[in-house]
Amino acid sequence: MLKQKKIPQRQCVGCRTMKNKKDLIRVVKSPEGEISLDFTGKKSGRGAYVCPSANCLACARKSKGLERAFSGAIPPEVYDALQAQMEAADHA
Repeated sequence: MLKQKKIPQRQCVGCRTMKNKKDLIRVVKSPEGEISLDFTGKKSGRGAYVCPSANCLACARKSKGLERAFSGAIPPEVYDALQAQMEAADHA
């Protein structure tokens, strides 16, 4: 009997729903403290996940989901950069 491979689940920090890891975008805080989007899921550092929608990013900002995930304040320009990266990925 073939064993089904378990699909990893992660919770979006915006809408707080559990989804397949591959359906979410990883936000990573590098050991140097730099925060960026990780579309490959391979960057080193602490990760948090958000749905690929501007609404979820806005919810994460409002609920301070990323601040909780990374245990620290996140400057507004980081959210703006994340929003820009997400929009660029939508148009690509």
